[in-house]
Amino acid sequence: MKKPYKLGFVVGRFQAFHNGHADMMKNALEICDEVVVFIGSSQESGTEKNPFPYKVRENFFRQVYGDLVSVYPLPDLGVGNNATWGEYVIGNVLDRCGRLPDIMISGKEGRRSGWLSGKPGEKIAELYVPKTVVVSATEMRDSLIAGDFGAWKKNVPSELWDDFDELRELTLAAQGNEESSSI
Repeated sequence: MKKPYKLGFVVGRFQAFHNGHADMMKNALEICDEVVVFIGSSQESGTEKNPFPYKVRENFFRQVYGDLVSVYPLPDLGVGNNATWGEYVIGNVLDRCGRLPDIMISGKEGRRSGWLSGKPGEKIAELYVPKTVVVSATEMRDSLIAGDFGAWKKNVPSELWDDFDELRELTLAAQGNEESSSI
């Protein structure tokens, strides 16, 4: 079956990956021949907000999707959520894939509304996936801190269930730490 888009991209920190992200990825894979994922704040790790290093976050996608998606780091640019950021993201897609994307797939968040307002983004479609799975990465980190495997298991793909202890250890080690263990 022919899909309506050749190349779609997703951007997120994925601190941690949860079923809401999985729902967004399911939508992306259904409509795009090729899906690329950019892991934002890829240089950040070891803090309460960003406990997991890039390689751990990349591994979430490898475990769940194997070779169905391409995953790349996307370090912060420090310009905020605006057209300059969007141009930076699109430039990364172009550098990694050799062509412009057809569509950006994301959750409906106001901060993304201006990303594609610059010239490079004017022909890129946007799909905002409605939040049908109500969970956040903050809640997932809280379940790791609390040692609540039941909440973890309920809110992440089964491929990630065995990562609980390792991710809990990283999350606990990051508590109270505001200084990143940058790559």
